[in-house]
Formats: sequence, C-alpha cells, structure tokens
Amino acid sequence: MYDSADKGSRPADLSPALYRAAFDRAPVGLAVFAPDGRTIRTANPCLYRWLGYPSGALDGRPIDHVIGRDAFDGETPGLKAGIRRWLRADGTSLDLRLTLSGEDGSETVAVVNLVDADDLVRAEQNRDALTAAGLGEWRWDLVTGQMVFSRRAAQILGYAPGRSVTWEGMRGQVDPEDAERIQAAVAAAIAERRPYAFQTRFRRATDGAEIWIGARGEALLAADGAPIGIVGVVQDVTTRVEAREALAEREERLRVATTVADLGIFEWHVLDDRATWENERMFAIFGRRPEEGSIGKSAFLNEILHPEDRPVFRQAILRALREDTILHATGRIRRHDDGLWRTIDMAGRFERTRPGGLPRRLIGVVADVTDRHLSEERRSLLIRELHHRVKNTLATVQAIVGSTARTATSIDSFHEAFVGRIKSLAHTHSVLTEATWQTASLRDLLASELMPYAESETETSPDLRIVLDGPSVDLPSEIAVPIGMAIHELTTNAAKYGALSTGRGRVAITWSVEAGVLHLDWRESGGPPVAPPTRQGFGSRLLQRVLTAQVQAQITTDYAPEGFHLTLAAPLPARNPALNPLA
Repeated sequence: MYDSADKGSRPADLSPALYRAAFDRAPVGLAVFAPDGRTIRTANPCLYRWLGYPSGALDGRPIDHVIGRDAFDGETPGLKAGIRRWLRADGTSLDLRLTLSGEDGSETVAVVNLVDADDLVRAEQNRDALTAAGLGEWRWDLVTGQMVFSRRAAQILGYAPGRSVTWEGMRGQVDPEDAERIQAAVAAAIAERRPYAFQTRFRRATDGAEIWIGARGEALLAADGAPIGIVGVVQDVTTRVEAREALAEREERLRVATTVADLGIFEWHVLDDRATWENERMFAIFGRRPEEGSIGKSAFLNEILHPEDRPVFRQAILRALREDTILHATGRIRRHDDGLWRTIDMAGRFERTRPGGLPRRLIGVVADVTDRHLSEERRSLLIRELHHRVKNTLATVQAIVGSTARTATSIDSFHEAFVGRIKSLAHTHSVLTEATWQTASLRDLLASELMPYAESETETSPDLRIVLDGPSVDLPSEIAVPIGMAIHELTTNAAKYGALSTGRGRVAITWSVEAGVLHLDWRESGGPPVAPPTRQGFGSRLLQRVLTAQVQAQITTDYAPEGFHLTLAAPLPARNPALNPLA
C-alpha cells in the first residue's frame, strides 16, 4: 500500500516509516479499503483491539463480512459513511462511526471512532419524531443571553427560527409572577445540576394570542463545571391544560353536587378487591377515619353489612354483572366508630375492559338513608294511628257525653261542659301537629287529653278526678309525638275500660326529670276492678313500639285490681336547632 502510486495520498515530506508509525499508533481506528471499496487491505492495531481480531486477520477480508450490508449504497458501489454496526471476533457487535476519505478511485482510508450512546439515537428521524410530538428544540446561551429556536420551537413561540431573541426580550411575553417563578426554578436547577420543567401562560410574539407552553431543559457545563448554556424542548400544551381545567371544573361540580346530596363516592377494583373512597362523606357514612383506609367487597359483605342483608347485596351484584345494568341495593351497615346500625342505599355501574368484556371496576355512590327510613316508618305508624285514633275519638266522645250528662244540672250546663271538652280534645291534635317540628309542654299534652274528664265542685276547688303534678318540661318533637300518642292511648283506655269509665275514678300523673331522664308515673284508682288483658291489641303494641323502640324508654305496667299503674323512664334527647323551622 505504500508504493509510488500512493505518494499523492500522503504529505510529500512524510517518509513511509513515519507514516506507518502514525498509522499504527493512532488513537482511533484506521482501515484502508481496496479501490473497489469492497475489500479491507489493512487495519491499524486500535481497530483490531476494538473488534477483538488478531493482528492481520482482517487483511484481504471482504468488508461486508465485518460491516453490515446496510453500509453500502444501493445505487453506487461504495461504502456509506455514518454510524455502522461492526461484527466483532466473538460474534457480538459494536457501533462505530465511519468517516471516509480518498474516494477518487484509489484506496479509501476509513477513520473509525467509538460512538457515544446518546449519538446512537440522534438522527434526522428523531427530529421528525419531535416535530410529530409537537416538541420544538431550543438552546439558551448563558454568556450572550440569546435564545436559539428550531423551526418548530419558533413556530410555537412566534419567533423566527435561529438566533432571534434574548431571554430579556422574551420575558415580557410571560406573566411577571410566572417569570419570577421560572427564573428562580431554573436558577435552582442549574445550581443543583439537575433538569427542570415548568408550564406557564405565554403571549405568542406574532399575534399576542395567549397559549400554555410546557418547557424542559438541562444545563450545559464547561470543562470546569461552570454552566454555559441550557438546552431543552418546548411544547404547546394549551389543549391539554384546557382539558385539565375543564376536568377539574367538572370534578368540582360533581364534588359540590355530592356534598349537597350527602353522597359518598367510591371505586371498587374487581381483580384485587381494592376500594378507593373518593370523598370525606364516604368515610363519615362508614364511621372511619381517612388514615384507617377503605374496605373492599369481602370485608364489606362479611363484616360490615348486616347478615340478613348480605344475600340481597350479593344478588344485586350478580344481577348487575350478568345483565350489565346499574347496581342498586339497600342494607344495614354497622358503623365503625360508634357501632350503630345505619341503613344505606348503594348505586353503581361496572366499568368493563371492552363492551361485553370482563368487569374492571365498579364506580358508585352511597347514601345514608337511615333518617329517611325512620321517617317512612313513623309516617306508616302515624297513618295506622290515625285510623286507630278516629275510632278511639268516637269512643272518647261517647264517654265524654256520658260523663258530662252525669254531672250536668241543666241542658245549658251540659252544653257548656260538653263543648269545652270537645274543644280540649281537638286541641290535643293541634299540639301534636305543632310538636312535629317544635317542642311541646308535657303538662299541655296531658291536660289536652285528660281535662275533658276533669270534674270539680267549684272553679277554685281541687279536681276530683285528674291530678297532674310535675315540673315544666318541654319535649323535643322527636319524643313529644310518640309520648303524646302514648298519653292519648292511655287516656282512651282509661275512658273505655279503666278509672275514667266510671264517675268515681281518678287518674294521678306525676313526673320528674333526673340526669336527663324523664320519669313519669301514671296511676288509676276508683274504677272498675282491673284484670290483665287476655290479648295484646293495637294499643298495647303501639305503647311498646313507640315508647320502647322510638323513645328508648323503660316501661313497667301493673294490672292490680284496684287500678292500672304504669311507670316510664325515657331519656330526653338534645334539641337540634336545625330542625326548628322558626330558627
């Protein structure tokens, strides 16, 4: 390779020995290819070392045995320069950069360099990919302050490509507060030698339109570690930000709606039986703190849900899965913090991987409907009581007629006493109706029911039949209504069968309040002999259900022959001002 024909390919003042020494000691790979461009004439020790071949093993070998065929141009016979994959002696491959010289029909000298890993992914196609992704490249020279933009970056920001603006000139397009924030974030990232990223509003230079941009960058460092510039990418993220803001607004509207409706929101992930509770109301309904976490389906069905309601829930879940319909079920749960049973309504829809595919998660809402169910039960009870009260009222009127007739001395006195007692009976209904939302005096409730049976010889003399003795007690509506109903029932029974059914009978009621508990004593005397009832009528059931279930009262009854006796101990609930429509 070093005959007279090669003199034109090397400096005239270099001897063949010196040229050979430079060839052998070069810190890069060197190879000489034959004029046909398809055969390796020789290679230097550096290239042999990189490829792992013994010295001389590549001499005379076809190039395509060492370099991939894609290195050859299909239209021309020569090699193509660039990053090429070379086959090493052990069968592995190595990426090396190939630079060619002397491609004029004589021997071709190839200079071969190792390739940095980052260089492997830098190609013209990468720039196309950046453009397709909406990313524009930029560079900021910290020494001159100039910003250099690629075509795409310039298009996004509204500047000319290349060196078209300084940071100080571009800063005016950013909101002043954002500009301060960005400058501080960039300075901190440079000081800590880390990348940074930010989003901000930006007024495009060409038309002043406000857009959102996202930028990422990283400092370029000099040999001594000092920052000399920043490189990065910029992207127009206006659509993404607007979509995110619209989603946030929808979520806020949903949050407000569910808060107003007192709904808990949840997700149940089917595959791993994991639940996500989306708002505080969900934790409140189940009596759990956020740090205690949520519960999955297994714990809900086996531990939290009332045993009697579990089959209903399981059937509802299976039906929703099988028929791809909305899940709706009602049941009782035991609240975690206080152990009370609460009634919930649950509604949700299964989300599937694809139409007709496997269920992925259940998204739904939960409402605590305990108060509504109690209200419905009370309403049903009141309707039944209304029918019962009508019949009792007729019996009471009949008893009032008889009692009034026995004591009246004339038609006029009969009329006056009878009308007064009927008005008192009507007043009882008014007290009970008002007490639905307000408070009612216990004495007024008793007087409204019992005064129609009161008798006295003069206006100032003690009553001969009715005794009321106790302090002033205002009953909240939730206890006044059932106690008033019970008083009416006791009064009616006394008028029909007990002390008030005769002219000589007496009823004495005394009451007191101790430690927040109302103690009431109802004692009859002077009536016909008393015997325990042979069956429990509606009135007895009403007393037990109303006073025991709704008021949590303790009741004792005594059917002694000389007169019926009842004692009652009922806790007085705290009055909730929110229930008072006048507040």
